[in-house]
Amino acid sequence: MGTPILTAAQMREAEQAVIASGVPEYELMERAGAAAAEIIWRAGAKRDLLVLCGPGNNGGDGFVIARLLRARGVPVRVAALGDSKTESSQKARAAWNGPVEQLGEAAPAAQIVDALFGTGLTRGLDDVVADRLSELSERASFSYAIDVPSGVDTDSGALLSRAPHFGVCIALGALKPAHMLHPAAGYFHRLVCADIGIVAADEVHSLSAPHLAQPLASDHKYSRGLVAVVGGSMAGAGRLAAQAAARSGAGMVRHLAPKDAAVGLDAVVTAQAESAAMLGDLIADSRLAAVVVGPGLGQDEEAVSRLGAALICGHPLVLDADALTLLGGRVDAIPAGSILTPHEGEFARLFADLHGDKIMRARYAAQRAGSVVILKGADSVIASPDGRTAVSVSGSPWLSTAGTGDVLAGLVAGRLAVTSDPFRAACEAVWLHGEAARRAGAAFVADDLIAQLPAAIASRL
Repeated sequence: MGTPILTAAQMREAEQAVIASGVPEYELMERAGAAAAEIIWRAGAKRDLLVLCGPGNNGGDGFVIARLLRARGVPVRVAALGDSKTESSQKARAAWNGPVEQLGEAAPAAQIVDALFGTGLTRGLDDVVADRLSELSERASFSYAIDVPSGVDTDSGALLSRAPHFGVCIALGALKPAHMLHPAAGYFHRLVCADIGIVAADEVHSLSAPHLAQPLASDHKYSRGLVAVVGGSMAGAGRLAAQAAARSGAGMVRHLAPKDAAVGLDAVVTAQAESAAMLGDLIADSRLAAVVVGPGLGQDEEAVSRLGAALICGHPLVLDADALTLLGGRVDAIPAGSILTPHEGEFARLFADLHGDKIMRARYAAQRAGSVVILKGADSVIASPDGRTAVSVSGSPWLSTAGTGDVLAGLVAGRLAVTSDPFRAACEAVWLHGEAARRAGAAFVADDLIAQLPAAIASRL
């Protein structure tokens, strides 16, 4: 897994645990300031620097940064938003022992550090402060946000007030949801997590690149995984899912369509399943390792019957698109151990009563459904019923085009057939989907994305 992600409350608990172990709170502040100062030094060296300090511990971090960088010969100025209010921030301010300007009167600098407000902000900045922060940031060549940009909700990634875009966001001790969830995740160019000796919980992480295995010399097409793609009235979506599954590492793919709908790959077996009864017979094959249903399924009575046949087939399922819409709120109809791939609209129909931030909603949904949930978007959350959760922001904005969700569904089914592990399969598929998009470049269509999957897989072998 990747870097731990902590909510504001979890971060406070983790800090208190360190303090309870005998480390003074001010020592943690010194560690945070030193780690951030090192990152700023490497990026901006001796360019003139303006540090904006707030009244709390985030501002205290800023005073430590200022003191340490001035000791390295950096021309540093500090501008504060009022008096320091906490004991540790007051110590840091006293140790600075230099002039402190008023925020409203501070001149611009080549580098700017936002240490006004960090983790735990619950309301937006005053308009005057927000405008001043934006003005100073826009006039700087190098800009840094300490922990999270001021004006951002730590746990949801929502903007509580106007916020500038930063060059670097320096997360202290662990990542926060705001580093991974939009819109806040789009307000910095680069994210760095600084180690300050925090022992973080291990359930929610950033999505890391997977380690994939090549087939064994003894493998054959069935041992590598047989995937069935249940087609429907919109043949193109089913074909995209089948082609993606065929390039996922699985050994064999069957496209089970209501009428002749050749996939365009001779390696994919197309079987005509005109009725739900015929479909049921075809997916009774005990060798099937995964069945994907939803892409292009349709929403008529025949689609309902085809979905019903899939739900009782007894094989691991990937449920996407129309399958999720047809389920409505019938979460109890979903076989445990499935993988669901909803976007926000589909999620809202299936889990209408779940509220809160995106990570929380995905985790609750996974527990309720007894299934892995991939809540898709520019930020995707992958949640397992056992609590394991990964968050990805690797998706290209060019993925917002027709058919890419069908590709992901087929890829998820293929990786499920290979691994037999729903959470691992979902994580691998989301990462590979994002990597294929990166390789495809700009203005691609879903078909182009599929062509990049073998290279994406090869990069992780």
